[in-house]
Amino acid sequence: MSEEQKRYEGCFCHGAGPRISDAFRSCWSEATKEHFRTSRVEFWKGVRSLIDQRIERMSQSQKKGSTVPVE
Repeated sequence: MSEEQKRYEGCFCHGAGPRISDAFRSCWSEATKEHFRTSRVEFWKGVRSLIDQRIERMSQSQKKGSTVPVE
């Protein structure tokens, strides 16, 4: 992968190009970068949790039919 491709791959401002991304990155401290990395991880954990819940609901066996009292 070329350096140019690497710059665009990590670009979070899509339309404006990597120069703005580079400017943001140069201003961020290591602590700030770690907070944003952690937030991305937590976001994906939330998505995984939603998927797991949906799988669980779909996997539960449903009652087929219903009971009717007979006299």
